[in-house]
Amino acid sequence: MKTITVRYFAMFREHAGVGEESLTLDVQTAADVFAATRERHRSSEPVGHCKVAINDDMADWDAPVADGDTVFLFPPVAGG
Repeated sequence: MKTITVRYFAMFREHAGVGEESLTLDVQTAADVFAATRERHRSSEPVGHCKVAINDDMADWDAPVADGDTVFLFPPVAGG
């Protein structure tokens, strides 16, 4: 189990009802964190449409997370 701070942006913040929370999770990767928070907050956004950062650095979904890390979840960005 790892204690991880998760920071939510835009619609993820709306689903979570908070901008940040500390969670104790049995996770190995950023994708695992996303799956756990997705289930927790009933979000339906697929992982492939979103971006993730770990400790202020953009990361891939298979990047490992460690106890004490901060994971940032960003929804898809539309533009034109």
